[in-house]
Amino acid sequence: MLNKDKVQLAIAPIAWTNDDLPDLGAENTFEQCVSEMALSGFKGSEIGNKYPKDVETLKHKLDVRGLRICNAWFSSLLLSEGYDKTIEAFIKHRDFLNALGAKVIGASEQGNSIQGTPKSIFGEKPVYTGEQWELIAKGFNEMGRLAKEKGMFFTVHHHMGTGVQTAEEIDTLMNITDPDLVYLLYDTGHLAFSGEDAIGVLKKYAKRVKHVHLKSVRLDVIEKGRKNNWSFLECVRAGAFTVPGDGDFDFTPVFDILSESGYEGWVVVEAEQDPAVANPYEYACTARKYIAEKAGL
Repeated sequence: MLNKDKVQLAIAPIAWTNDDLPDLGAENTFEQCVSEMALSGFKGSEIGNKYPKDVETLKHKLDVRGLRICNAWFSSLLLSEGYDKTIEAFIKHRDFLNALGAKVIGASEQGNSIQGTPKSIFGEKPVYTGEQWELIAKGFNEMGRLAKEKGMFFTVHHHMGTGVQTAEEIDTLMNITDPDLVYLLYDTGHLAFSGEDAIGVLKKYAKRVKHVHLKSVRLDVIEKGRKNNWSFLECVRAGAFTVPGDGDFDFTPVFDILSESGYEGWVVVEAEQDPAVANPYEYACTARKYIAEKAGL
């Protein structure tokens, strides 16, 4: 069981409104999203595209519902926009999150990612060259230093369609970056989707994990996508991901490892689905019940 005094439970807005597929949940408002988050028993949220950009407005909307911001995605563009522009954008992102009281920044290198493109997610992912790894390490170490300046943790989100997707690529990332500056955002769904040993990765890097995404998968949908060479977003639209308590991923070992390692921070339910098919409030309640039973939160 996880320690309620050290681990907090949040949910991502992507189940209500999808940033990458704007038609999914276009009808759902920000107010509906955060109200249903609170109603289903969560205490934190990540940030979606419909959230107010003004700190005071967003704080007020969250405070009245008993919610806090725990993290927000940062698209690192080191490989397309370059080092200076990316660091400048990161500082703005960091300061916005810091003003909201968040302690974590979750980043993914998107400079040559295929996750939002029509390319097959099963055979066309980027593989970094040695030179690209060097730039990523330099950029991520600097982002980690900048986050640390504000008492925050910089975490890297291993993600389908990027050069940090496989267990081997996570190993490379961890080996070439400063362990006191760069941490891992551990996502069960992305490792399960990629066919990697999700439990093995967590065992190896539990002490370097500072943020957790709890996401289940539907293996039959992933296999259908593999046979048809679907893109990542085609797989998402078809229902490749779902919440804990549904789908084909057993979270018990994850909770056990996090407990044994003394994990402190947020665990976040994140499962992008079509809300017209998978009602986000109902699935949030399913996840909340499952996590209470299996993790004691």
